[in-house]
Amino acid sequence: MKTKINAIILAAGVGNRLNPLTKDIPKGMVKIFEKSLLEMQIDIFKQHGISDITIVTGHLGEKITFPDINYIKNKNFSLTNINESLFCAKEKFQDESLISYSDIMYERENIEQIIHFNGDIGVGVRLNWKPHYKGRTLHPTSEAENVVIENNKIVKIQKNISKCEKDQIIGEFIGLIKLSKNASDILTQKYLELKKSHKGKFHNAISLKQAYITDMLQEIIDSNYLVEPVIIEGKWCEIDTIQDIEYAKQIFK
Repeated sequence: MKTKINAIILAAGVGNRLNPLTKDIPKGMVKIFEKSLLEMQIDIFKQHGISDITIVTGHLGEKITFPDINYIKNKNFSLTNINESLFCAKEKFQDESLISYSDIMYERENIEQIIHFNGDIGVGVRLNWKPHYKGRTLHPTSEAENVVIENNKIVKIQKNISKCEKDQIIGEFIGLIKLSKNASDILTQKYLELKKSHKGKFHNAISLKQAYITDMLQEIIDSNYLVEPVIIEGKWCEIDTIQDIEYAKQIFK
C-alpha cells in the first residue's frame, strides 16, 4: 500500500568516532547483521509503503548507491551541520514528511507510531532512556539530545538536559520527526528568514550554519508553534561509537 508520506534520511556526517569502520565509507553505510544502517531504514520505510525516499549525502556520498532512491548532496557538509542538511532537501517536503537521522537503528513499530501522528510537528521521544546509557562510557548521558515535556507538548529541546520542573518530564529525542505540509512551510519560511538576517550564536550552536535540528526546533517552539512528542516504545539505538555497535547487536539479536 502506497502512502502520501515521503522519507528524508540525513546522511552527510563524517562519523569520526566510528573509525576505522568509517575510514572509507560514510557513517550510514556501516553494517550490522550484514546490512548497513541506511539499508535497514530503507527496508522499513518500504515495508510501510513509503517509496519516495531521499538521502541527503555529504562525506563520501558517492559510496551511497541504493537503487530507486533520490539523492541530494549537502555540498557544504564540511562547513555545516545537520540542520543545513535538512534544508538542502526542502524541495522534498510534501504533504507529510518523515525525517530520520542516518545513524540510528529501530524496529518497524517505531515508524508505525510516527506515521500515525496527526499533528503538525511530531518528535520521536523515548521516556525510559537513562538505563540505555549503562555501560556506554564512550557516549554518556551528557551527550543525549533531550526534550522537556509539559502538558503533552515539548517546551525545550537540546543536548544534556538534567533538570526540569515537577510537572515536567525529560525524555530523549530519537532522531525521528514527522512534519505536515503546514509545518514544512513554517520551518522553511523561518529558515529562509534566519539565513537572511541571523548573525552569531543560534541557540546552542555557535552559528546558524553549525546548528543541529534541535536548535531549529527550539526556534520554532520559541516562536509559539506547537511541537508534540511521539512516545516511542520499541527498540531503538544510536550508532555513534564501536561500543554502540556491540550494544545494538545485543538488543536486536
